[in-house]
Amino acid sequence: MANVSVAAEWQLLYNRYYRKPEIYQMRWKHVDLSRNKVACASFGGPIAVIRDDSKIVQLYAESALRKLRIFNSAGVLLSETVWKHPGGRLIGMSWSDDQTLISIVQDGTIYRYNIHAELVQPNVTMGKECFEQNVVECVFWGNGVVCLTEGGQLFCISDFNTMKPYKLADVPGLTEDDMLQPSCLAVREPQYTMSGNVEVLVAVGDEIYVVDEDEAQSIRFDEPSVEDSEMGNDDYGGNLIGPVQKMIVSPNGKFLTLFTHDGRIVVVGMESKQIAIDYSCESALPPQQMAWCGMDSVLLYWDEDLMMVGPLGDPVHYFYDEPVILIPECDGVRILSNTSLEFLQRVPDSTESIFKIGSTSPAALLYDALDHFDRRSAKADENLRLIRSSLSEAVESCIDAAGHEFDVTRQRALLRAASYGQAFSSNFQRDRVQETCRTLRVLNAVRDPDIGIPLSIQQYKLLTPVVLISRLINSHSHLLALRISEYLGMNKEVVIMHWACAKITASPSTPDTHLLEILLDKLQLCRGISYAAVATHADNCGRRKLAAMLVEHEPRSTKQVPLLLSIGEEDTALVKATESGDTDLVYLVIFHIWQKRPPLEFFAMIQGRVLARDLFVAYARCHKQEFLKDFFLSTGQIHEVAFLLWKESWDMGKNPMASKGSPLHGPRIKLIEKASNLFSQTKEHTFESKAAEEHAKLLRIQHELEASTKQAIFVDSSINDTIRTCIVLRNNRAAAKVKSEFKVSDKRWYWLKTFALVTIKDWEALEKFSKERRPPTGFRPFVEACIDADEKAEALKYIPKLSDLVERGEAYARIGMAKEAADAAAQANDGGELLERFRKTFSQNAIFDTLKMPFQGA
Repeated sequence: MANVSVAAEWQLLYNRYYRKPEIYQMRWKHVDLSRNKVACASFGGPIAVIRDDSKIVQLYAESALRKLRIFNSAGVLLSETVWKHPGGRLIGMSWSDDQTLISIVQDGTIYRYNIHAELVQPNVTMGKECFEQNVVECVFWGNGVVCLTEGGQLFCISDFNTMKPYKLADVPGLTEDDMLQPSCLAVREPQYTMSGNVEVLVAVGDEIYVVDEDEAQSIRFDEPSVEDSEMGNDDYGGNLIGPVQKMIVSPNGKFLTLFTHDGRIVVVGMESKQIAIDYSCESALPPQQMAWCGMDSVLLYWDEDLMMVGPLGDPVHYFYDEPVILIPECDGVRILSNTSLEFLQRVPDSTESIFKIGSTSPAALLYDALDHFDRRSAKADENLRLIRSSLSEAVESCIDAAGHEFDVTRQRALLRAASYGQAFSSNFQRDRVQETCRTLRVLNAVRDPDIGIPLSIQQYKLLTPVVLISRLINSHSHLLALRISEYLGMNKEVVIMHWACAKITASPSTPDTHLLEILLDKLQLCRGISYAAVATHADNCGRRKLAAMLVEHEPRSTKQVPLLLSIGEEDTALVKATESGDTDLVYLVIFHIWQKRPPLEFFAMIQGRVLARDLFVAYARCHKQEFLKDFFLSTGQIHEVAFLLWKESWDMGKNPMASKGSPLHGPRIKLIEKASNLFSQTKEHTFESKAAEEHAKLLRIQHELEASTKQAIFVDSSINDTIRTCIVLRNNRAAAKVKSEFKVSDKRWYWLKTFALVTIKDWEALEKFSKERRPPTGFRPFVEACIDADEKAEALKYIPKLSDLVERGEAYARIGMAKEAADAAAQANDGGELLERFRKTFSQNAIFDTLKMPFQGA
């Protein structure tokens, strides 16, 4: 049978067993809990201790200055600092979910400390009302707090991450009557309320109010329990609970435990309002502490007496000769005293089935079979045959019981029993034992007194390994965190990066080169780690040279370049950005240097980087042309400045205001002349210089023409269009002047004038112009202009004068004179090519028949 001594340590509460194993012998010295305020974090977290300034205590061999000391759960000192904050006495303190110590003083100021007793800035205040009225009581929950002022007002912070205090509704009568004060407070956490907001239960006289941000409602718990109703027990009918001296809410928010004025423990449902437990205590004095032990029982602590009350049966008493602190957990209560830390919990069903006195469950027989097997007894085989049908269940129970044990020897024995039974079970999951062993190795490692995190397996699963690793690195247990991460196959990057940052902070006197070697030795263990993040921390610590050396090892340019800029390494940042080819990064560096450096230094930096220079020029052409001119001048690119001036003149022409002012000395002409002068200074841009000069000349003439004709139709037109417009306006003298100024050839002149005269249909002038002298272009311009204007009669005056028979034939064909076209084609000496083309052209219309004979004759 199972070892009887295991079950002998249990206590029976009605039909449920509870055990209270000792986890640690506290390692601290000269710590008296009765003389101090104590804040204990959940999930085996740290313990904060500070001398209680509301009590008169005798000082032994210690300083009169109060010290805030932080221990782990085994009493090992982690850190300490002198408490010297103003604001009155300390009202309360508690640990937040991220293990930040929240301390509230009398004037409502909140001081925050990390686990290393370092003050977290900035300090926060609960508000002006709290400062004026003073805080008299505060109630903490996981990540929030409710404060009660002397004026009876309630203020709340529902999330320590945001730190935004707000006022709750006033409790009826509390703010009007200064003599009326709440007897106790309790908080129902937001995740358990219908509204999703925090609810505060306030006991005032005979009433209990539920207070939230909007209203305060009175509630009554005077219903009989289900059992009393079924048994016809009328003792509770209409029996009011009366004044309440202390109350707490259950971990799941469904029940409320009340300690009444007449010494009764009453547990009522928050929703049903029915009484589940009603037990009369021997004393009407309120307990110093109350806590739920899981969801099965309630603990009450008076001096030297810890009483546990369950739904049925007599309570269980534990006696102490020293003060204790109750620390509720999800699956039990940790009991902290001056000398030890114990864990009170309900015995798990699997453990009870194995070690209960007289148990004949399959798990107990399997555990017993292993004992017989070790003693080489044949009874081992007999036990296995008895439980063969339930062997998988027995193995599972042994594995589950091993997970709930704190004693390593008992863990091994249970796991050996599970492995022994697993060898004879064919349908059991083989990885269950390995998974439990892996979990227990992690738990045993963090339960070591030097680490001091006494997690149960249920707490571990609820906390998750990721959060456990985070807590280990926050306490600077980096080596253990790294080994656990490797063992569980988790990402090691977070651990190594935190270690590197902590190493930099803790090594202010270590030379940069030596510290870099130490850091790289560990950082290289994790591929893809962010060197930039470590370098940022080094820069924040004032180690700029170390940061520059670290960032050189960062493979990702997107992280490397911004950090180089932040530490003042602009040259290196520009090199890395251009090497990456990422235009966004290059622009980031360009704009940063542009703002930080003088123009000449900026120009010198980007001149040697082709990509950076081209991107800057592309941007400046659109947005910063004046600055771009300075850049081109500083780098000797005079022609580029000229091009910018020329372009600027064109842009100015698009502005309606540009036409105002002097037509001869306008800003556009000056810009173009300046561009021409700049072009003339370089041998390679002679053409551009001449073109700019003529552009300025043309623009000046066009201004004169617009001034004389009072028509804004000349500026920015070409030479051809200017001449044509002058002829259309019958200003032949001006047209001749433009021809002379820009040396327009006679051939172009004839084409331009011919088309201009046809445009205004001045046929007399056109005919006169054709007879002035033999046109250098022949009569083709006259024919083309008339045909384009659809003036066939005028065209027939000039078609016969065409000397080229091919041109003459094509002209006749264009005006639809097929016979004349055929005659001209027949006379043309082109091997019949034109004739064949006409045949294809006219074969699709009615004129084809008239063309047949001439074609045959040809």
